[in-house]
Amino acid sequence: MKPPKQRRAPAARPQEIIDAALAQFVETGFAGTRLDDVAKRAGLSKAAIYLYFADKMALFEGVVQHAVASNLGQMETMLEGHRGPVAPLLPRILEFLANRIETTPMAAVAKLVISESRAFPEIGRFYLKEVIGRGLPLMEGLIRRGIDRGEFRKVDSFMTVRSMMGPMLLAIVWRTVFEPIGAEKLDVRALARHHADLMLHALRPDAGDAP
Repeated sequence: MKPPKQRRAPAARPQEIIDAALAQFVETGFAGTRLDDVAKRAGLSKAAIYLYFADKMALFEGVVQHAVASNLGQMETMLEGHRGPVAPLLPRILEFLANRIETTPMAAVAKLVISESRAFPEIGRFYLKEVIGRGLPLMEGLIRRGIDRGEFRKVDSFMTVRSMMGPMLLAIVWRTVFEPIGAEKLDVRALARHHADLMLHALRPDAGDAP
């Protein structure tokens, strides 16, 4: 005789719904995802989803908050708790992002935002506000801190941070678009270490500002 199926605690349901939604969004895209399909994946009724999420967009926002924006909180803690030289933080941050790209759904969510934002601009606006709008200013402040401490030469922090993040965006596109169709596998951690080395050399005060 089979043991009775254990009922899941209500507190666990939002996470189960988000996990199911992420899998469904990645498989069928935002437009192709139906809440009925998410409910089926989660083993719940569609009505149960509405207890936690008002609509599909609210559910997508929950996915972004869980899969991507939560990582920013960890970065903020890393930066706010750091005392001392700024330069060692750059490799740590890039390594942190590389690890998340390789081991979490962060890359899949970012690819979904890129592919769906033209048809659903509210997706792009939410990601811009909650992820990019938080992360880039955080990094710009770090670069300015390094300049003020004399660790970095005087550079445009806005452009520097976007140059710094460029390879991580490449890694996201490479892993989610090109590797599935046969491109060689990219070692994102190795890319992060290599790029951190380049950035630190370029930022040295003795590198010179002359072209």
